[in-house]
Amino acid sequence: MQVLVVEDDLGVADALTHALRRQGWSVRHAATGTAALDLVADADIVLLDMGLPDHDGLWVCRRIRETSAVPIVALTARRHEDAVVGALRAGVDDYVTKPYSVPVLLARMDAVVRRTVGRAATPAAPDPGFRFDPDTREIWGADGTPRALTAKESELLVALSRTPGRPVSRAALIEEVWDTTWVGASRTLDVHVASLRAKLRDLAAVESVRGVGYRLVVTTDRDETSTRPE
Repeated sequence: MQVLVVEDDLGVADALTHALRRQGWSVRHAATGTAALDLVADADIVLLDMGLPDHDGLWVCRRIRETSAVPIVALTARRHEDAVVGALRAGVDDYVTKPYSVPVLLARMDAVVRRTVGRAATPAAPDPGFRFDPDTREIWGADGTPRALTAKESELLVALSRTPGRPVSRAALIEEVWDTTWVGASRTLDVHVASLRAKLRDLAAVESVRGVGYRLVVTTDRDETSTRPE
């Protein structure tokens, strides 16, 4: 997925771009509102600084909303209530104040994408690359035998299946599956991942991504990666 970073401070933009690319995002950068409007058509999500040299972020947001429903996360030092209300009314989907931590920003991005994907279409469930029925909470092995998942294992698989191969942050998984930001839920996540791994076995792997979270990799993708010539 591609994120458009709209930020006039090149130091901030470079650091954020590097952090996002490490997590698997494709990143494009615009230093002005005018440049952002030229690049937004290809973006899956926009991180929009509200203080730009040529146009105010609210103006840029309104122009984007005239033609696009792309998710927009406002990044700004403006903390007062009027600024937040104004940004939300202009069309932003979330509002993150500076300074922010990258893990929190990634979690907010994941949450915004999850909420807004269904605006144009609402698929029954993401395709993980193997037979999976979230309604009955069953997966089918290579031999055609169904394997039952618990409710939380099923929800976890759905969350990972939205972006197979791309890391999903621990915070985003905990927020979606357990609907909490409680730090103690981290251990619960690890326990359920271990259980899900055992049930997926020959179908897919839930790989740990150090400092980020987990990603789903189907067995065929792993095989292709391991046999791909240098």
